[in-house]
Amino acid sequence: MKKLKITFLFVILMFGVTLSKAQESTVTLDFDNGKTATETLKKYVIALQNADVEGIAALMNKDAMVYGLGGGLDSLNTTQHKAYWVNSLANYKHNISNDLYLPVKVENNWNEGEWLLTWGVNSLKNNKTGIITPVPYHIASLVVDGKITTMRYYLDYINLLTKQGYTVIPPTE
Repeated sequence: MKKLKITFLFVILMFGVTLSKAQESTVTLDFDNGKTATETLKKYVIALQNADVEGIAALMNKDAMVYGLGGGLDSLNTTQHKAYWVNSLANYKHNISNDLYLPVKVENNWNEGEWLLTWGVNSLKNNKTGIITPVPYHIASLVVDGKITTMRYYLDYINLLTKQGYTVIPPTE
C-alpha cells in the first residue's frame, strides 16, 4: 500500500511538472496584432470573389511564397501565384463561405511572426458547365506590414477531383 501511495504521489508530481512546462508556450493568441492580418486576408477573399487578379497580386509581398496551391508544383512565387489565379478565374467563379479567421503570434520558433489561420469552403462554379464543387480549405498565412509573405494551402484534393469526375484508383498490391 505504501508503494502505491508513493507511486501515486510521483505521478501527481510529474503531472504538475508537465503542466508547469506546458505554460511556457511560445505561441500566443494576439487578437489586436492580428487585425491587420485579418483585414489583409479578407481583402484577398473579396478580390478572389470579384475575380480581381490585380487586387490579389497587390496583397502579396514581392518575395512571397505560396505552398499547396499549384497542383503538381510544391510552391509558387508571386508571378506563378498570379498566373495560377488568372487561369483559375478564367475557368471558375469562386464563392467563399463559412470563413473563419484566427490570428496567432509565434515567438522564438522557426515560424516566428503573426500568422492568420483561415478555414472555410470555396464553392467553385465551373464557367462552362455551371457545376458547383465545394472545396473545404485551411490556409495558414504570414502577413508582414499588410502584405502576405507566406501562404500554406491545405485543400481536400480527393473531394475536388472526385466531384470533377475523376476516379481515384488505389495502387495494386
